[in-house]
Amino acid sequence: MSHVTHHRITVAGIDTFYRAAGPADASVLLLPHGYPASSYVYRNLMAALGDRWRLIAPDLPGFGYSATPSADDFGYTFAAYADFLQSFVDAMHLDRYVIWLHDYGSQFGFRLALAHPERVAGLVIQNGDIYEDAFGPKYDFLKKSWSNPGPAARRKIAQHVTLHGFETEFRGELPADVADRISPDLWTLHWTLMNTPERIANLIRLLEDQPNTLKWFPDEQAYLREHRPPTLIVWGPHDGYMPEQSARAYHRDLPGAPLHLLGGGHWLLETHLDDVVPLVDDFLTQVY
Repeated sequence: MSHVTHHRITVAGIDTFYRAAGPADASVLLLPHGYPASSYVYRNLMAALGDRWRLIAPDLPGFGYSATPSADDFGYTFAAYADFLQSFVDAMHLDRYVIWLHDYGSQFGFRLALAHPERVAGLVIQNGDIYEDAFGPKYDFLKKSWSNPGPAARRKIAQHVTLHGFETEFRGELPADVADRISPDLWTLHWTLMNTPERIANLIRLLEDQPNTLKWFPDEQAYLREHRPPTLIVWGPHDGYMPEQSARAYHRDLPGAPLHLLGGGHWLLETHLDDVVPLVDDFLTQVY
């Protein structure tokens, strides 16, 4: 196990927290997080792989231990976060990397890949979807909100931005014996960090913005077909947002990509880390 270290850097004027592991001159695995999380979700993966690889996981603005700029200074949209990830990579002087694509972080990571495909050594896709027809049933309430935006839809979304809502994000759909592997620290920590009026409002704004990412999907799929980046797919099929069909959809554009369904759910690194680590280690060895 490697040490994980903790740092701060100013990115586009925003005080940004990030975690790092591994030698400074090692090949890079970049770890953007999703909702409702932070770099904390990568802590065990980083410790397990940091003996050979350089792993870097930022807390995005308004998440974790990074600053929360005002809505006038930061957009709290998917486009704004994608731009921020590019700024973070530039501030860290990263010119080649494998990108981990998970949850909302998959959208930020795909935009990074589209902007600079020559920098991408490969992709690890873990419960991050870009195929609208393969969405799971947990998207249904969001689709209704997207179809009828406004105050009523916003109130419906806000009902999920709660401590209980966070718990269901981390434990939902898992078989009982697997759900018991999910520590309550996950939803307690992230709710404690998120539970300010500003952060909750910004998070609701981001959730409302998600339908704009649907327009990105064709370009992201075309990127996979045209650039054929080396790709590893590791997936937890017990996922109400992104079930097994969401994983298999990637074979439409990357038919040769190895796909491993590992029995967990959306937060696979919390339940099946020992299965994921050797797969990722072997993949990084192949692409670097």
